[in-house]
Formats: sequence, structure tokens, C-alpha cells
Amino acid sequence: MLRTLFSARLMGLHLLTIGVLVAFILLGRWQLGVFQDSGKPRVSTDPEPVAVATLARPGAQLDGEHVGRRVTAEGVYEADRQLLVADRRPDVDAPGGNVSRDDGYWVLTPIRLDDGTLVPVVRGWVARADDPGVAAVPQGRVTVSGRLRPQQGTDSVQRRAEGLPAGQVQTVSTGELVNLWTGQQVRTGYLVAQPPSGSLTQVKVAPPVVGGTLTWRNLAYAANWWIFAGFAVFMWFHFVRDAVRSDRDRGKSSPEMVLEG
Repeated sequence: MLRTLFSARLMGLHLLTIGVLVAFILLGRWQLGVFQDSGKPRVSTDPEPVAVATLARPGAQLDGEHVGRRVTAEGVYEADRQLLVADRRPDVDAPGGNVSRDDGYWVLTPIRLDDGTLVPVVRGWVARADDPGVAAVPQGRVTVSGRLRPQQGTDSVQRRAEGLPAGQVQTVSTGELVNLWTGQQVRTGYLVAQPPSGSLTQVKVAPPVVGGTLTWRNLAYAANWWIFAGFAVFMWFHFVRDAVRSDRDRGKSSPEMVLEG
């Protein structure tokens, strides 16, 4: 049997089968990778900026498709209502609260639009609360460009047990801001300025993303390639078995032929 398995005529079959198996398995993995990547969120088209008032409305939730959209806000900064969002890194997607304790602050300043509503604006990031850039609020009428973000839940971070100093908050929550900026109508969400204000550090904010759509066809292609690989193993076994049987039968018949001779 071993002599048959390692004969020249079957060695070629072994090598061909191994090559086919490797190719089919890799092709299946490639199709599986395409299927998995199709379900990942991806950056959508980045539309031209629009006025923030058209997307962020008072008392209404921000539509998911508007998250990350480029917007502009024209009005006047209200420096006396400025707040610092404590325990923050210069990235809107980084965790806040105790996880990022003493990592820095977002400088949150409302801008009053022409209709009297307030839009919270993260003008930038500082490492220390006494950074000179905090007090350097642009005066007069300004036009701020940036990306729109949804409000943060007040329970979205682990808060400091001892509380925060006056003028600091842990989240950019519209409900909390309404209570702090009493008597003012606050638009939902907040704007992350791009570029930042003055000497402040840019807070990283991503463009809009959309959920991927799984391409089940590629999963079926992957299964097909692996089925083909299984069929190749079956055919290899079939040919090897026939070759072994043929040689065995030939070996049994040889003594009889010698005796007859």
C-alpha cells in the first residue's frame, strides 16, 4: 500500500490535491473577509456645510444621519456662560469621566444665533483649567465652522464622587445646560469647532459614518469554495483507493499467472 501511495503516478495527484486545497481554502477566506468587511461602519459622503439651525432643533433629538455633519453657526459668543467639560481628552470618541480624570478639559462656549437660541460649541481642548486660551473668547460677531455631535447623557460617564468646581461639567447634556443657562432656549447637540478657537487644541471629531450592509452573497461564495475543497478531498480519496485496490488485485493475480505458465 505504501509503495502505491508513494508511486510516481500518485505523487503528482497528491501535489495537485494539496495545491487545489490551499487555493480553495484561501479563496474561501477571501470571500469571508469581504463578507465581514461589508458589515463594518464606513465613512459616508461628506456633504457641504449647512447652517446648524437646520439640523439641531430645540427640544428635538438629533437625527442619527446628521451626526458628524459639517455645519456653520453665525452669532455672538456668550463668554459669561462658558463652561469647562472636565476629564476629557482631545477626541470626542475617547472616554470621559474618571477614566480620563485630569486628562484635560473641553472649552464649551455657547454662541447666540440671530433667533436668540444658544448652540453649545466646543471651541477646543486645554490641559489645564487656567490655560490662557480659555479666557480668550472671540468678541463680536463670528462664524464658526465644525461638526455636529449629539448631546451626551448625564449618566454616560463615571462622575467624580466629590463633584466638580463651579463652572465645570462632566458631559455636554442639553438638559443640564438648560438648567445652567436659565431662561435660554438651547439647541440640541453641540458643535465641535474646526479649526479650534485661538490657541486651543483641536478636538478630534470624525465625519459621518453609516452602517455597512452585509453581502450574504460573499458568504455563499466562501461556503462554495470550501465545499469544492471537500469535493477535491473526496476525489483524491476515490482515486487513491482505486489505485490501491488495482495494485492489490494485480499482486494477487501474479502468482496464479506464474503457476499456469
